[in-house]
Amino acid sequence: MTLKQKTFLEIIRAIFTVIAALHVLRIVLNWQAAVGGMEIPIWISYFAILLAGYLAYSAHKLLK
Repeated sequence: MTLKQKTFLEIIRAIFTVIAALHVLRIVLNWQAAVGGMEIPIWISYFAILLAGYLAYSAHKLLK
């Protein structure tokens, strides 16, 4: 694995970890989110946690 690939995976892992953490905070603190005037339901955050967590985990596994 080249240094560029390793750096890319580390950045991707950090980004998706932060995204998952923000969705956890949204659920715990009951933050409301709206896009274009439409309110995004909380259940979307549960799905986003799973997806972002999986992508962060995959990047972590590829780094090993």
